[in-house]
Amino acid sequence: MQLIHDRPEGYFFIRASSPRSIRVIDRELASSFLLAPDAVVEDWPVRDAGALDAAAVEALLALRPELVLIGTGERQVFPPREHLVMLMRRGIGVEVMDNAAASRTYNLLAAEGRRVVAAFILPEPDAPAPD
Repeated sequence: MQLIHDRPEGYFFIRASSPRSIRVIDRELASSFLLAPDAVVEDWPVRDAGALDAAAVEALLALRPELVLIGTGERQVFPPREHLVMLMRRGIGVEVMDNAAASRTYNLLAAEGRRVVAAFILPEPDAPAPD
């Protein structure tokens, strides 16, 4: 799904999203990653929502978000509650959604100048396509 036709300046943005990859500006990413307006952290080790752990949350916190979007693939799947609470206790908003919705929401918030961090969970490149 094509999301942006123009090239915004000054922040990383998502140009397209598919079930197996996300295009950030002109780079296709096919493994889980974190995205902030000023940073891309590739090879985030979370491969499914149930695998979100304290170390993965710490990687999110290192990007100093005011709001975290967690894209969980083709479908919305909630990660373990205790790890979402780690963010909420610090006053950080958390939204869990599918990757397409997270892509659109990230672009909107980043364009507004918000300190948003999106965590995209993508399947292993050699994994079978999701149902």
